Amino acid sequence: MARIVSLGSALQDIYLIDHDDLAATKIGEEAILGKVLVGSKVDIDKLCYETGGGGLNSAVTFSRHGHEAIFIGNIGKDSAGEAIMRTLDREEIDNSYINFVDRQTTGTSIILLDSKSGDRTILTYRGASDKFDNFSEEDFDLIQPDWLYTTTLRGNMKVLLGFFEKAKSLGAKIMFNPGVKELEEPKKLIGLLEDVDVLLVNKAEAARIVPGVLLSELLYHLNNYVPIVIITDGPMGGIAGNRETNEIYRFGIYEDIKMKDATGAGDAFGSGFLAHLAAGHSFKNSLIFASANSTAVVSRIGANRGALTGAEGLHPMPIQKL
Repeated sequence: MARIVSLGSALQDIYLIDHDDLAATKIGEEAILGKVLVGSKVDIDKLCYETGGGGLNSAVTFSRHGHEAIFIGNIGKDSAGEAIMRTLDREEIDNSYINFVDRQTTGTSIILLDSKSGDRTILTYRGASDKFDNFSEEDFDLIQPDWLYTTTLRGNMKVLLGFFEKAKSLGAKIMFNPGVKELEEPKKLIGLLEDVDVLLVNKAEAARIVPGVLLSELLYHLNNYVPIVIITDGPMGGIAGNRETNEIYRFGIYEDIKMKDATGAGDAFGSGFLAHLAAGHSFKNSLIFASANSTAVVSRIGANRGALTGAEGLHPMPIQKL
């Protein structure tokens, strides 16, 4: 198994769950939060405390899969930070490189979840996970990782570049799932991609980096920068290309289930792919496991509760080699 570093955020997720008051109200192609009136009191059916964040969610999948998972992130010295530390301990994730940020509270999300549809609205206070200037790539001298998996660092390209260059100097590989802030600077983002081994984006995000409308066009252009590219397209599945093995797959969803909570679906897909690939599985089978892991996560409330171990028996899914 591999030593995998997850770089990113850790948050406490507080779920407010209701069966009718939080149902979406359609306005044209958009929707607003249901029947909540300004100044009113709303009785909520259920309250859940979970932990999430892109860095933490991915580390859970890596550890459950049997890899040595190391999480680098920022938390505060508070009850939410304690909850995150308990999750790391429970999931056997190395927390030696956690930064306890003074005068900052741990990032927290309030998730308003409609239990009937699985639709949710997320109110996020990023707190200690808002800035990453205190991260040091010199930690890698001690860790000696095989892989670096990173989600958004809130557009801090300088820190990302430092970690990418350090990882490459040590012979580690990199999987990158950029966020909104990174996508706001496509030229700088493209400059980072020369160090990336696996890139995960959705269709709209891909179109912000390279020209193209069709999935195949976007994949072609991104594969010029990154050896392995995965572009997801919601319920339509997605497309993935491996330049080194000359494989391209068009894939659907793993299973058509009733979604309980979409939080963490993207993290589950990305970390599921890398967890399986780093364990020696094929490109195709890693895509299947990624889809299965994402499906398992959205079938439960919580951004990482349903993450798989890799030992589960998986059924076939729509996937075609192009």
